[in-house]
Amino acid sequence: MLKKSTWLHLRIPFSFFLLPVFLFALSVSPNIKADRIVIVFVILHFFLYPASNGYNSYFDKDEKSIGGLKNPPKVSKDLYLAALLFDMIALLLGFMISWQFALMLFIYGMVSKAYSHPIVRIKKYPFTSWFIAGLFQGFFTFLMSYLALNDFDFAQLQKSTLLWAALLSSAILWGSYPMTQIYQHEEDAKRGDVTLSLKLGILGTFHFTAFAFTLASGFFAWYFISVYEIYYAIVFFVAMSPVVSFFGFWYFKTRKDLSQANYTNTMRLNFISSCSLNFFFIYFFLHSMHFIG
Repeated sequence: MLKKSTWLHLRIPFSFFLLPVFLFALSVSPNIKADRIVIVFVILHFFLYPASNGYNSYFDKDEKSIGGLKNPPKVSKDLYLAALLFDMIALLLGFMISWQFALMLFIYGMVSKAYSHPIVRIKKYPFTSWFIAGLFQGFFTFLMSYLALNDFDFAQLQKSTLLWAALLSSAILWGSYPMTQIYQHEEDAKRGDVTLSLKLGILGTFHFTAFAFTLASGFFAWYFISVYEIYYAIVFFVAMSPVVSFFGFWYFKTRKDLSQANYTNTMRLNFISSCSLNFFFIYFFLHSMHFIG
């Protein structure tokens, strides 16, 4: 039996924040089956992501709030072993889909380990960590999900429209990722992890995210207008309006009081953003598949 602290550090509910990438891949998939949707969803959100969370927590040994965990308990060897176990289960289940999917799961797992392991610790390099986290949680995960959901092989991941969609997944993450670090400056600096948010400063992080998110939204609109129709671009902007509203509200509060750049407000933004994106991609999937009018 795993310790309670281990379950907490695996942060399974936190996988909700990465669900939009899976749903985006699902919404553009031409060859889906219900059983594959379920197994790919379970592999990613109940095993691969928690394994990455647990491994990162074990080596970070955070004493203050981390994503999805306001008061993290002390870590133990049990967490390290659980992270490796969850990784192994993800790989074994991945082979039920294909060896290509299992290979991509393995690559993702290795990169996430390099992100936090003290020998490599990509996390301490501001621009490298920002780029790699966005690339693998977005572009790579989108293609990995698409391959598994459709039971395709690597040769079928080369369509330009598919690669653009994968890049859009990263664009959203590249824009939002520094915001997830905004309340951890003190803890990161103490460990020697110079994150992009720490480099930018609190208000600089807001400005960077506003610019990057605006750019990513413009590319999303271009994608839907070019590949589908303008209707989906309009629905996308409507779906994202709660994110923009809260972001603006939080920004002006933080300009007056920098302590507002805290864990609670960061999680609120993450939750609103994830709900908005999840809603849009579910709607896009159901509407484009003609399940709704």
